[in-house]
Amino acid sequence: MRTNKWVVFAVALGMMAATAGWLKELRGRHLLGAPGVRVERVPIYDDKNRLVSTQSVVLPDDVLGIPSRPMPVTATELAALPKDTTFGRRYYRVPGSDFGVQVNVVLMGTDHTSIHQPQYCLYAQDWSITANEQIALRMERPFAYDLPVRKLTATRQCEKNGPMIECIYVYWFVSGDKITAEEGSRLWSMWKTVLQKGKLERWAYISYFVTCLPGREQATFERLERFIRASAPEFQLVTGKPSGRLPPMAAQK
Repeated sequence: MRTNKWVVFAVALGMMAATAGWLKELRGRHLLGAPGVRVERVPIYDDKNRLVSTQSVVLPDDVLGIPSRPMPVTATELAALPKDTTFGRRYYRVPGSDFGVQVNVVLMGTDHTSIHQPQYCLYAQDWSITANEQIALRMERPFAYDLPVRKLTATRQCEKNGPMIECIYVYWFVSGDKITAEEGSRLWSMWKTVLQKGKLERWAYISYFVTCLPGREQATFERLERFIRASAPEFQLVTGKPSGRLPPMAAQK
């Protein structure tokens, strides 16, 4: 039995190595799929107001009357992510309210490592995940369909001996023709498309982040749901099937 496990492991390593070589070849030929998010020539900057790129994923200036401001790309991200990564990032806040949402989009180029395991974003900021659920958000535009998303709930202490605070982190992935909330499904689709069609899917990682006081998670999430319904159709180019019965990875333009 142990020998069989090592054989399976060796075969898996061989497949990954072969796929990595294929990906390298594809990068040289520039066979890159279309993105599933809106990209335009809108500059984006780092945290020292230096130009990062002349193009970005274009997010709406306001949502449901809530104004926003652009958020910078951090030096850590620029050092860690591939140079051809495209970003979109804004922070929305209701004036005189504690309701604020950070919307973030990371779009890969020819290097798929632009997108990592989403939970790392929370762990790196000392958040402790208390709930991890896959749910469907009912979208209303451009027609009714179910958007598969991953909803994380996490907690952390604001400062040493300070009060606790909660956060809700909702994310999903889109390519030019697919939507999924599962990292494994995204990777499988990418490798499969490379091997079958000689084409590298260009995936984007979309996330919404909001904080709240303990006990306010449900009310905050309901408010966030409305915000996602209103904002996502403004920059996401693919949708689920109109029937509302969205199988894994199915999407259309």
